[in-house]
Amino acid sequence: MSQAQDPLPKTIAMGGGAGAKAGAIGVAVGLVLMAGTALGVRSWTSSAAQRLVEPEKEKPKVAIADQAEVAYCTPQFKQVLERVLHSCGLASEGEGARRGCKPADVKTFASISDDDFNALFTPLKDRGGVVMFDEGRDELDDKAKKLLEERWYARKGARYFFVVARASKTGSVSKNNALSHRRANSVMFFLTQLANDPEIEQKVGLLWLGNEFAQLSKEYCSWPSSRPEEKCDEEPINRSAFVSWVDCRL
Repeated sequence: MSQAQDPLPKTIAMGGGAGAKAGAIGVAVGLVLMAGTALGVRSWTSSAAQRLVEPEKEKPKVAIADQAEVAYCTPQFKQVLERVLHSCGLASEGEGARRGCKPADVKTFASISDDDFNALFTPLKDRGGVVMFDEGRDELDDKAKKLLEERWYARKGARYFFVVARASKTGSVSKNNALSHRRANSVMFFLTQLANDPEIEQKVGLLWLGNEFAQLSKEYCSWPSSRPEEKCDEEPINRSAFVSWVDCRL
């Protein structure tokens, strides 16, 4: 009987040895984990202390494609721009809000001479264009529509699109005032169809100057225009509407 019972104690002895071995392994693993945790805490504490001494550099922000604060965004330009926004309808809301500015309005709110007014827009040469009209007419031809489409879609994140219409010296002041107004409206009507944007009136600023204020010199004949092949001087360059997105941030 004693021999028959021998395998049982041996089995128990073997089981006890395996358990002791497993227990030893568990203790070792626990010690490794504790050591790792201690090292991790020490490393985090060290890194935190280092950040206090030498703060981490901020990650570069994603570039905004609005080209705000380009060279022509001078304090004087911004001042006139803000006056245009409030006086010519862009900052006005509700039914009956004014749309656009006539020569007398521009003289009043801009408080700036003819030459200085044009000088403000001169740096926009590469951004803008000149839509040309026939004498005494306000219809847009195909080349004018093409130029408007190109300039409109070259927005580059800008917020405001300006239309500054004029008329040449030929004819009376009142007649040319009305003519430049119709030219500005022709541009606006086309842009409204092109953009199909319900908020377009909050983006487009209209000014019509007739031949009373800020006539262009023949130097502006070198600007991108809808009729670059035609002879140009002070007469035809003022039968026009200057257009451009304005990238300044107010």
